[in-house]
Amino acid sequence: MAALVGLRACFSALQLSSPGLLHSSYKLCAVPFTRRNFAAEAKAKKTYARDKPHVNIGTIGHVDHGKTTLTAAITKVLAEAGGARYKKYEDIDNAPEEKARGITINASHVEYTTANRHYAHTDCPGHADYVKNMITGTAQLDGCILVVAATDGQMPQTREHLLLARQIGVEHVVVFVNKEMLELVELEIRELLTEFGYDGENTPVVIGSALCALENKQPDLGVNAVLKLLAVVDEYVPLPKRELEKPFLLPIEGVYSIPGRGTVVTGTLERGVIKKGDDCEFVGHNRAFKSVVTGIEMFHQSLDRAEAGDNLGALVRGLKREDIRRGMVMSKPGSIQPHQKVQAQVYVLSKEEGGRHKPFVSNFMPVMFSLTWDMACRVYLAGDKDMVMPGEDTSLTLTLRQPMILEKGQRFTLRDGNKTIGTGLVTDILTTTEEDQHNWG
Repeated sequence: MAALVGLRACFSALQLSSPGLLHSSYKLCAVPFTRRNFAAEAKAKKTYARDKPHVNIGTIGHVDHGKTTLTAAITKVLAEAGGARYKKYEDIDNAPEEKARGITINASHVEYTTANRHYAHTDCPGHADYVKNMITGTAQLDGCILVVAATDGQMPQTREHLLLARQIGVEHVVVFVNKEMLELVELEIRELLTEFGYDGENTPVVIGSALCALENKQPDLGVNAVLKLLAVVDEYVPLPKRELEKPFLLPIEGVYSIPGRGTVVTGTLERGVIKKGDDCEFVGHNRAFKSVVTGIEMFHQSLDRAEAGDNLGALVRGLKREDIRRGMVMSKPGSIQPHQKVQAQVYVLSKEEGGRHKPFVSNFMPVMFSLTWDMACRVYLAGDKDMVMPGEDTSLTLTLRQPMILEKGQRFTLRDGNKTIGTGLVTDILTTTEEDQHNWG
């Protein structure tokens, strides 16, 4: 029950030590993961060396507050220190619609290495229309950098992203106040962090300008601020504990067809270890396929094995691109199966937290988000309850439109329209009845 209370409460208070700044301590290693990874011959690929701990970090925050600019600045600063090329802003926002609108739509990935760690960096979209893709991005993170424009302060997506990060279990946040120094903004953001259950008093806040770093202007606001940010992330975000002993589970984020090679699935390995030659199974969306992993890559480098936390692409045999959909999972055959009905402990957001203004009753139908999938669900209240009020913590029965991957202890988010209305934890798997099926038609 204590774990369930944690949906609202702060996980722990953290202490920040003072990191040093050494330009020569950092170097850039490679470029974003794309569908072209498997196009080259295997013999031409560099092998990924697992000589540093791997951490998944990301940038979150309101649209146009500088998340992608900061991501580009990080790669530029580290490239200058280590002699490798960097990813320009336009190369990170690389989809046609993103370029046309000047916003990030899908979560983009780049990698870099500091003196202590190897990072996969996810640039999460800030536009309100693309919260689904942002949820996928934050679901993969061990920690995040909240980017806030000093000219605006906190904005609607600042609050929503921080709320979503809290709900899906991202425990460690570092703040980067972008563009210029404004103490009022820092105080405002610290209050916001505290409101959402983070340690607002001790959370590191770095003031800087990603644009200055890109344009080599005002080193204290530019390059030095970015280096300080990376040093703080190294120090403040702890190394995650990975579940390596369990059967592997890879929630599918993307599917690509590589001419002459086969089908590649991408995502962040949730648990376990994948090796070349492993048998695998794809389940979800009322589909099931078996295959074999014939190749694994991470950021253009081949791997003999991938471990939990790796942001990878897996080449699989005998399947077409249209066979697999985002939201399915790749797993060890027979280790997991989809479910349609669960019991869950759910915290319903209050009006002040951006949730519903009114209570809901049985047969309410929000959309459930978990792992990389989203699915309409039907809510049933306990027999002695007539309604659930905003701000209430309660047990609910949830039935999905289709069976998807759900396990005890799995986190999820409930949304209605463009609003996050609740967060929950699966407490039990239930058997679907004929009545449940009939209710969905």
